[in-house]
This record gives sequence, C-alpha cells and structure tokens, in this order.
Amino acid sequence: MATKLVKFFKTFFLVAALYDLILGAVFFLLYGPVYDFLDIALPNSTSYIHLMAGFVFVQGIGYWFVYRNMLRNIDLVRLGVIYKAVYSSVAVYYLAIGQLPDAIFAWFAIFDVLFLIGFVRFLMLARTSELDPVPQG
Repeated sequence: MATKLVKFFKTFFLVAALYDLILGAVFFLLYGPVYDFLDIALPNSTSYIHLMAGFVFVQGIGYWFVYRNMLRNIDLVRLGVIYKAVYSSVAVYYLAIGQLPDAIFAWFAIFDVLFLIGFVRFLMLARTSELDPVPQG
C-alpha cells in the first residue's frame, strides 16, 4: 500500500510543480498576449503581474523539491496548503463581488482547491506513517 501511495503522491507533486512552474513562467514572460487573449486591461504597472507570476513560479520550485523528497520537504506542503487556501479564498471573494478580472482566475482557484485537498490528504497520511515504505517497528 505504501509503495502505491508514494508513487501516486510523487506524480501528484510533479503535476503540482509543473502546473505552477508553467503558469508562473507564462504569466511572467507572456503576460501581454495572455491578457490580450483574455481581453483584460493591463494594470498601471506590470510589476503586479511579475510579482505574482514570480511567486507562483517559486511555489512550483517548492513542489518540485517535494516531488524529489516528499517527507524531507513536508513543510513546503504545509506552506502550499496556506498558499492554495489564500489564493482560492481571494479569487472566490472577488468572483462573489463581481470584480474577478476573468473567469480563468476562478478556474485557477478550482485547480488550487483540488491541489489543496491533495496536499491535506498527503499531510494526513504522512502523519500516520502510511507513506513510509519501511514499517516502523
């Protein structure tokens, strides 16, 4: 059982890493075409986009570290729970008051909630040692 769970979560964290790495890089490097495609006006300063995109990219690096060694980097998963909860909450709030710039940001929130659920499940299993391939005895 532990081996299957480890394989599942390794793949899960690889997907999480690639998702944030790609999303961060695309919004950092290609924000102009992305915003044009979504028909969103650029903010007064593109530094807002670069700051957020850089942060998302760094989160992806963190999940890459988790992918490489899940238990050693468990605190990055805890940080990811906070990050995903904050982003999703803020996106839902702005969606509710009608100020979310585009529906794509709501989709990002949905994906983040799915990652959040997986992160929490991983933390629960890690706490019970179900992810430890060597039984403690």
